Amino acid sequence: MFRMKKALATVGIIAILFAYSGMAFASEGAGISPDDALAKLVSGNVRFVEGKQMQKDIGNNRRTELTKGQHPFAVILSCSDSRVPPEHIFDAGLGDIFVVRVAGNVADSIELGSVEYAVEHLGSPLILVLGHQMCGAVKATVAGGKPEGNIGSIVKKIAPAVKKAQTTVKDKDKLLDAAILENTKNTAATLTQKSAIIKHLVKEKKVKITAGVYNMATGKVELIEAGTAGKAASSHEPAHEHAHAEHSQAGH
Repeated sequence: MFRMKKALATVGIIAILFAYSGMAFASEGAGISPDDALAKLVSGNVRFVEGKQMQKDIGNNRRTELTKGQHPFAVILSCSDSRVPPEHIFDAGLGDIFVVRVAGNVADSIELGSVEYAVEHLGSPLILVLGHQMCGAVKATVAGGKPEGNIGSIVKKIAPAVKKAQTTVKDKDKLLDAAILENTKNTAATLTQKSAIIKHLVKEKKVKITAGVYNMATGKVELIEAGTAGKAASSHEPAHEHAHAEHSQAGH
């Protein structure tokens, strides 16, 4: 009798999990194109820089609406730095963006799985890898030495970017910025190199990958070339074009 009750309880739990999964995976997606999603991010960053943020609905009605499901229009893979909050930087509200944060904005299996969930099951059409100036994780990697604890795992992921920057930049004052740029580009490329799911969606043009570096002094997000992962800026614009310039194209 005890075994039968235990078996029935197990079946019940599995049924609940499948029902929940069905609800979670039945998302209709954001309902906009990757380019439109990028335009929304750029416009939000312009508002942030200019101090003209829109009033957000974070009240009971919006919270209740979101209990029915989420349809984020973009995935932001960013650094955990407390000075770099994507929701504020892009003037986004509840349920607007799916944020994955990790020191050094690197991408290992857990981060990749989080991004895969957002693009495959929630239907987010855009992935933005967001690096930032004065990144402590990249700075520690540039400094060298043996990191303590599990920080070494992060440094190991950033090391290739630092090594490449060291071969191309001789000015030590410019090395950190160069390494941050390379690390952001490397992470963007990793998304398709290490994830068959993301690679397929990009190939099908259902998802676009872009990258940017946040200037903590100005608040601007500078879109950069993301290498083989896809171009962040329009083909007729030079690399490193500021978000304001991108907005002038996307907003019309």
